[in-house]
Amino acid sequence: AVGSCRRRRLAPLNEDNGRFLLLAALIAAYLSAGATVFSALESPSEAAAQLRWNRTLHNFSRIFNISPPELRAFLRSYEAARAAGIRVDALRPRWDFPGAFYFVGTVVSTIGFGMTTPATVAGKVFLIVYGLFGCAGTILFFNLFLERIISLLAFVMKACYERQLRRNGLLTSDFRRGAAVPGVGSLVGWKPSVYHVMLILGFFAITLSCCASAMYTAVEGWNYIDSLYYCFVTFSTIGFGDLVSSQNVAYQHQGLYRFGNFVFILMGVCCIYSLFNVISIVIKQILNWVLRKLECRCCPKCHKSSTRLSRRNAITPGARLRRHNVAVDVDGQYDSDTEGRRLSGEMISMRELTASNKVSLAILQKQLSETANGYPRNVCINTRQNGFSAGVGALAIMNNRLAETSDSR
Repeated sequence: AVGSCRRRRLAPLNEDNGRFLLLAALIAAYLSAGATVFSALESPSEAAAQLRWNRTLHNFSRIFNISPPELRAFLRSYEAARAAGIRVDALRPRWDFPGAFYFVGTVVSTIGFGMTTPATVAGKVFLIVYGLFGCAGTILFFNLFLERIISLLAFVMKACYERQLRRNGLLTSDFRRGAAVPGVGSLVGWKPSVYHVMLILGFFAITLSCCASAMYTAVEGWNYIDSLYYCFVTFSTIGFGDLVSSQNVAYQHQGLYRFGNFVFILMGVCCIYSLFNVISIVIKQILNWVLRKLECRCCPKCHKSSTRLSRRNAITPGARLRRHNVAVDVDGQYDSDTEGRRLSGEMISMRELTASNKVSLAILQKQLSETANGYPRNVCINTRQNGFSAGVGALAIMNNRLAETSDSR
């Protein structure tokens, strides 16, 4: 009954499509809410600025006896010159090699400040071809950086965890040579929590932004809030272009500042990109939780069965075979091919494990490790398998290297 109910429910709309539509609805609501807030905050200021500008134009035209059409024609010429990069105050050349290098960096990273744009037809055509391969290569670089930073964090967090277990006397000195403590599973497949990684990356991003903002405040003369704003807009590749660093003709210690600016932007973009992908995993988990809450509301019998089974986190291979028609709907059917045994032949509740205090922390870690490592070998029969079933791009990297990213968590 449970399987037939789920097949009827997923026939017109499977879980992936449901998650996609739910996310699309949430994004639309998020955009509408943001537009409402920004319109309420900025619209009065815009109207007041327009009123002041019209008053200034009228007074200037009257005092200097210049007709309004002639004055507006002059202002249009000024706007065209500003768009071409010409300013009243002297600025650095836009298309010398350092300036051009700064431009291509903003192109391939998709920052796109807009303060420098190609003016010739040949330059615009070349930009299309150049950006096509440059942006693709840079996105690949970001993904490889994400993979390595996650691997580094996993190594450090695992080392800290093993050190904690040794301090508590739960691991012996010969653990690294492969001899596990009796009752304690191997931590070879241990994975870091996505929430811990998110906190660490968030700390790195905040620290990097604060340091970069201090540099921009001292060198560019901006206030600290504007510097923080510039860091977020740049590191997140939004790139409005209202504030752009390294645009004056000369700076004190100019070479050192340009190098520091390049390093901060590169590391900031990589770090924020990684943080965004971790946050996207958390958002996906929230969407999965919402979808599970919406499941089987029309079928009380199925809802009762799923509620009873949701308290279980592991089953033995024999139990899985005996309950084949029911186990396909259990979140978390995992086997242990490496250990060859469970703590008992019964299904184990994580709440009972943590509340009873009869099982050590290391044994609990074994259960979590087996759950994380066993999932790829046993997939729900309702899941469609294909070359992209594990995901692609940054999402697949995060799912493969972090724990607590499957639907069962």
